[in-house]
Amino acid sequence: MTPAPIAVALDAPDLETAARWAALVTPHVSTVKVGLELYLRYGPDVIASVRGASGVQVFLDLKLHDIPNTVAGASRAVSRLRPAILTVHAAGGPAMIRAAVEAADPHTRIAAVTILTSLSEEDLGRIGLVGPADDAVRRLAALSVESGATALVCSPNEVSAVRAEVGEGITLITPGVRPAGADTQDQARVATPEQALADGADLLVIGRPITASPDPGAAAASIAASLRRAS
Repeated sequence: MTPAPIAVALDAPDLETAARWAALVTPHVSTVKVGLELYLRYGPDVIASVRGASGVQVFLDLKLHDIPNTVAGASRAVSRLRPAILTVHAAGGPAMIRAAVEAADPHTRIAAVTILTSLSEEDLGRIGLVGPADDAVRRLAALSVESGATALVCSPNEVSAVRAEVGEGITLITPGVRPAGADTQDQARVATPEQALADGADLLVIGRPITASPDPGAAAASIAASLRRAS
């Protein structure tokens, strides 16, 4: 059975928990996501630990954002760990995105993060991004693809507009995905897994609805089954 297009966010308190969650979910999902906190706490060892013997794809979500030369060095360093996906902030601009793409090994896709799913329309105005969110995300998406990014991160609310903007061939990754009835927590722009896929997403980032479950493996299997039924 083909694993579901889900990246489970391993926002664990320690390396042992992250590795256990990864082992439980990898029969059901294609990808596991390592974020900033876990990577900063344990360094490169975390990649091997969560990848385990399964060889599951690892999404390294560091959201690099600095001057082009610095981001190039960081991209070169971490792509040696062979993550399938590495994130940078689209707001870093075309030269920075291009530097990350050129420095990464060919097996690592650079994904540009458009606008964080925790930001509301009001937040965008306060930080000086001209809204509405759909327009700002589309502008950043187009800029990122022109700069060489082959994947984009956007909320499920914008995924349809982004797909129309960039066309096929670009991987669209959507955080802010919550099964029906789940708590939205700190996410401001959310959708169900089925809706996100229907709107054009390729990879769904799901964390606490799976990892906070008493049985993360069963939770991942249940969501994967619901996606198969909807397809």
